[in-house]
Amino acid sequence: MTIDDKDFNETTEEESFAELFEKSSSASARLKPGSKVEATILKIGADWVFLDIGKKGEGVLERKELLDGEGNLTAAEGDTITAWFTGTVRNELRFTTKLGAGAAAQSQLEDAWRAGIPVEGYVAKEIKGGFEVKVGGNLRAFCPFSQISLRRAENPAEFVGKHLLFKITEYGERGRNIIVSHRQVLEEEQKVKREALKETLQEGMTVTGTVTRLADFGAFVDLGGIDGLIPVSEVAWTRVKHVRDVLSVGDQVSVVIKRIDWESGKISLSLKDTQPDPWEAVAEQFPEGSYHTGTVARLAAFGAFVSLAPGIDGLIHISKLGKGKRITHPREALTEGETIEVKVDGVDRENRKLSLSLAEVSRAAEEEQKSVASFRQQAATPSKESMGSLGDLLKAKLDEKQ
Repeated sequence: MTIDDKDFNETTEEESFAELFEKSSSASARLKPGSKVEATILKIGADWVFLDIGKKGEGVLERKELLDGEGNLTAAEGDTITAWFTGTVRNELRFTTKLGAGAAAQSQLEDAWRAGIPVEGYVAKEIKGGFEVKVGGNLRAFCPFSQISLRRAENPAEFVGKHLLFKITEYGERGRNIIVSHRQVLEEEQKVKREALKETLQEGMTVTGTVTRLADFGAFVDLGGIDGLIPVSEVAWTRVKHVRDVLSVGDQVSVVIKRIDWESGKISLSLKDTQPDPWEAVAEQFPEGSYHTGTVARLAAFGAFVSLAPGIDGLIHISKLGKGKRITHPREALTEGETIEVKVDGVDRENRKLSLSLAEVSRAAEEEQKSVASFRQQAATPSKESMGSLGDLLKAKLDEKQ
């Protein structure tokens, strides 16, 4: 198929054929079949799409490659697409976004394997160790479970019946032994998106993403082509036992970028940093010497953690739990989930620590201190009617005799 004169004239009216020939000749000298480019769509014609491939010049792509199953265009003029160079035909640089189906595609599968051009495949069924995929029309290929997605497929059946792009990783026996990978296509797409995000993402930024997966250690969030991880410790200011108690797959969340490591491809995120820090007003809300009711959140060998408010836990050291007796573990005095009254003995805002004690023990100690102080005060200021300590003693003896 060649470009119709109308489309050709619309895009080259300001350039002579000689200029185009020179441009395409120099560009094709730099490109090899299978070369991957990021191209901008200049114009979409009736049969062909004209591409700007940067310093390499211009190229063309069949329009049908940009149509969905219903015949609608999936891209517009000005969009950037990924394409692979297939060769020069009549001095035109030809590109493709994929190798489709049909007899022509079958004959090109080996070339696609050598050049690294993706092929369109239909996931026919699940078989032992992976999937049977139809490529080039009716040729059977095998895709291992590990190569169908970026992560382990939790539900392999969801891929059956889908049309996906694959890279041919092995091609043998003249097409009778073909192994393909959808994961390699996804990894290349992710790499392109990662490079674009490098220009925009910075540590400390607040961004919006979608929760894609939950794990015991945190939640993965899609930031627009690359995933970041919210560790379980960064999900909320309160202690979170299970991430699923707070988040669900598909949730839209605003997160703060804590750390970016482009070399390893890891991005650490925080959800709690987008929420008010409950420790900001802890000194005013829980001043030293005040009494509060809390819930025993956790028992450790060295003491009991008591939750006073969401995100605010304090510690009663084991030495303060025995009510005067020595205990070997906090469970001898308290149980998790128990409601108790405590006294705030100390506030360490900088290190986010509250030192607590049992209210009943503290109140008993305070009463004892008051009694001792009162006795000492009375002893230091005897009554005017009193004859002193010796007189008091003699008077008491006389009273007893009477």
